[in-house]
Amino acid sequence: MTRLTIDPITRLEGHGRIEIFLDDQGDVERTYFQVPELRGFESFCVGRPVEEMPTLTNRICGVCPEAHHLAAAKAADAVYGVDPPRPAKLLRELLYCAFFVTDHTTHFYAIGGPDVVVGPDAPIADRNILGVIRKVGLEFGSRVIETRRGGHRVIELIGGRRIHPCTSVPGGLTKGITRDELAEIEGIARSMLDFAGVSLDLFDRVMTDGPTRDLVLGDLFRHETYYAGLVDEAGRVALYDGRVSVVAPDGESLGTYAPADYRDWIAEHVEPWTYLTFPYLRRIGWKGFVDGKDSGVYCVGPLGRLNAATGMATPRAQEAYERYFATLAPAVDGRRQLVHQRGASHWARLIEMLYAAERMLELVADPEITSDDVRTVPTQAPTEGVGTVEAPRGTLTHHYWTDERGIITRVNLIVGTTNNHAPIAMSIDRAARGLIRAGVVVNNGLLDRIEMAFRSYDPCFGCATHSLPGHMPLEVTIRDVRGDTIDVLRRDD
Repeated sequence: MTRLTIDPITRLEGHGRIEIFLDDQGDVERTYFQVPELRGFESFCVGRPVEEMPTLTNRICGVCPEAHHLAAAKAADAVYGVDPPRPAKLLRELLYCAFFVTDHTTHFYAIGGPDVVVGPDAPIADRNILGVIRKVGLEFGSRVIETRRGGHRVIELIGGRRIHPCTSVPGGLTKGITRDELAEIEGIARSMLDFAGVSLDLFDRVMTDGPTRDLVLGDLFRHETYYAGLVDEAGRVALYDGRVSVVAPDGESLGTYAPADYRDWIAEHVEPWTYLTFPYLRRIGWKGFVDGKDSGVYCVGPLGRLNAATGMATPRAQEAYERYFATLAPAVDGRRQLVHQRGASHWARLIEMLYAAERMLELVADPEITSDDVRTVPTQAPTEGVGTVEAPRGTLTHHYWTDERGIITRVNLIVGTTNNHAPIAMSIDRAARGLIRAGVVVNNGLLDRIEMAFRSYDPCFGCATHSLPGHMPLEVTIRDVRGDTIDVLRRDD
């Protein structure tokens, strides 16, 4: 049996590797997607005061600290049974929308999107932010940087710091914003909205390239799974608050649930070869790494959110949403169809960028946004609480249990990447089987195309790892005094 290893995998947050085993004929027998790191946040948060969680958990990751900050704050609100004032909710959502535009910009132009913008057949060395700038021009590249700078400025004005915000506390915020700060934020939001529109235009242009179109619309990364995401009362995509909608592969609604009820809907499966668990729909059950309506595997993130929702809550985003579905999954006999091509996540991500910028302008126009009434001081005894937001990578849930003093006794985190763990593993295996077969020369270009299978999910393994199962993987290389390898000892099963 031949063993192919991609280690480390590239352009993601955190660490991972792919192990591909070929049979004697040279065909793929089994593919393993492994996350070999253990962060252990669920363990070392125990013993900390719950009010520290919004600033402690946002240190999990430098890519999406805002998501953990607000999920933790919402969980802390629930622990104390306190409802923040409306101005505080408006400001939290405004910060979050600015973060969404910033994060989606990062992924599309620097992490996964270069495979689309520059093209999947371009040299690996060109598929990065520098290659993107060469393709779109210096002026456009400066707008990418300016959009990120503007987003971090909004986060700083509301959250207190450009990275790792610190103002959300149980019951609301520690401060509001001034009218001058509001005017600055409005200008940034208008610039972001224009940039989102230009980015969708760019996507239209690159989709005229055959290999790029095949990457997005082809069957290589296609899976028919369930989908989930937060929606508002009208069933439209929501990022900061709402209920979780779950739909079947054929578009039929499985129902919606309040975030606090997530354990009635989500269970976690464990495999011995990774530190990530595999969440699945409890009422369907774990049937292995297979798709279809009989499998409990589900997908979150941009693709999942658009599939799970009935539309977008802002006009330009709704127009883009309708065009997306009309192009990729036109209705059949009046019945709505879903988009199953995982490469289409890049398109869905840009639609969400447009929505978040439009929503920012709606929020800054609210007359209560500059109110000083930004916190309700908790008075109830702490117990337990759940906080959920839509992280860019998918539904993010923080669940805290405390003692009567508000000291954390137990933590459960189910993050976007964890929700997508089974689909990611399935996409990698499908890509490997579709690309590697007897007689095919396996080179770096082919292996990188297999990596493209996970990049569309925008995974973040820094925050997704649990303490289960087993022991830490280990590889020891023994060399002699000349540096020649004598033996390699492995412990990774």
